Amino acid sequence: MKRPSIPVLLSFNAGYVDTAGFLALHGLFTAHVTGNFVTLGASLVLGTTGAIAKLLALPVFCLVVMLVRLLRYALIRRGRHVLRTMFLLKFMLMTLGALLAVTLGPFADGDSLSAIVTGLTFVCAMAIQNAVQRVHLAAFPPTTLMTGTATQVMLDIADKWHGVTGEQKAAIDLRLSRMIRNVGAFALGCACGALFFKCFSVQCFLLLPVIALLAYRHDEANATT
Repeated sequence: MKRPSIPVLLSFNAGYVDTAGFLALHGLFTAHVTGNFVTLGASLVLGTTGAIAKLLALPVFCLVVMLVRLLRYALIRRGRHVLRTMFLLKFMLMTLGALLAVTLGPFADGDSLSAIVTGLTFVCAMAIQNAVQRVHLAAFPPTTLMTGTATQVMLDIADKWHGVTGEQKAAIDLRLSRMIRNVGAFALGCACGALFFKCFSVQCFLLLPVIALLAYRHDEANATT
């Protein structure tokens, strides 16, 4: 059986952690951090909890992306495998976040220290994924933001309907194949995140280290073949 590609694994992971995090952490987006501006406004207007984590999510995300970039330069100077190291760090953060969620959750108050630390741990992990996507997987569609991907899918379908030939058709077919797989994996991750949270509460986060480990092992296998 053919293993899913790294972009597909990462897309499923993003949909899963964003949905499970939203449900468990009072509306916190851990993968799509700019969405927290919307939920922050809703929290302030409605008086619901979780505003602190939403306020901190973007600066923490930005700081981690900068640190990951600097780490990449250091790893290159030392001749270390950059992508594998990034996936290992993400696996460690996902494991820590899952353990925090299971140990400290469920979270009745989104502004509690336990909820904030747990949520921001997942934000740090997803900051690594976003940085890896931009630097090492730039040829593939995004794994966390699907609006642009869905727009391009519709544009490509319209172009094929209109009629294209030759190299343009081949490029569109390849792009469509990659994008549809990513969107499908993200949607499946969202569905599983919601279903597993409903069935298992915060224990649903225990799947995240498994997905992160699969991505790490996938890259390790590629590096040794």
